[in-house]
Amino acid sequence: MNTDKVTRIVLISVSVLILIVAGGMVFALVGGAIPSFSHFGLGFITSATWDPTEGKESYGALPFIAGTLITSLAALVISLPLSFSTALFLGEYFRKSRASKIIGMMVDLLAGIPSIVYGLWGFYVLRPFLVDMGFENQGFGVFTASLILAIMIIPYATSLSNEIIMMVPNDLKEAAYSLGATRLEVITHVTIPAARSGIIAGYILSFGRALGETMAVTMLIGNANIVPTSFTSTGNTMASVIANQFGEADGLKLSSLIAIGLLLFLITGIVNAIGKLIIKKMA
Repeated sequence: MNTDKVTRIVLISVSVLILIVAGGMVFALVGGAIPSFSHFGLGFITSATWDPTEGKESYGALPFIAGTLITSLAALVISLPLSFSTALFLGEYFRKSRASKIIGMMVDLLAGIPSIVYGLWGFYVLRPFLVDMGFENQGFGVFTASLILAIMIIPYATSLSNEIIMMVPNDLKEAAYSLGATRLEVITHVTIPAARSGIIAGYILSFGRALGETMAVTMLIGNANIVPTSFTSTGNTMASVIANQFGEADGLKLSSLIAIGLLLFLITGIVNAIGKLIIKKMA
């Protein structure tokens, strides 16, 4: 058997294995979620009630869907100007400087820090600071969770955007400079349009990371099973409610938590599909 045939068999086997694993995940989630959806129907998605009282159990995913989307979108909005500015600094303005190398190393280091470390920092440093500043009564809530999520995804988004910006061909920029364009004009009319789809992809991936973040959010959002009404109110996300209650759950409550996991899986898949569609249209 020649090398090409062996390589082809290995690649096909790995691809099939990935499909089997993904299919197994979906099968397990759907199987675990069926009792909850059978009992509550699609009203499970729109219900804001989460009552584990025996004899009158009622579970709804709306508070956690709202908490997840609000914190993730807020984190993305907060992180965008900071990460994009840093990416331009590293990849365009000071591309080959010592400062760029040092900052780039720090960004890569921060991107690899476990989320629990960010959660501890947020709990012991950020939360007391916000309390002293009067932003929140107890330092727990949607704003605190969004802020720590933003801090978490800034290095991730910066690193991805920087790599894309540095891939823009120098010939395009040199041609613009030869026509008398300024540095700002080259960035706005050459670099950003050329790197646009890749930068968008980076932010979609960052949003996806924020959607599924668990421990850091669990430590800061307040863990209240209610729909957040403001950035200063407490709440819960889909990942944090599973982390908090899965260990002690059984029966209908366990099925409801698995159903929330299935919904999170679907939301993440939809976000990625929309991102790919946007990238395809803008490429």
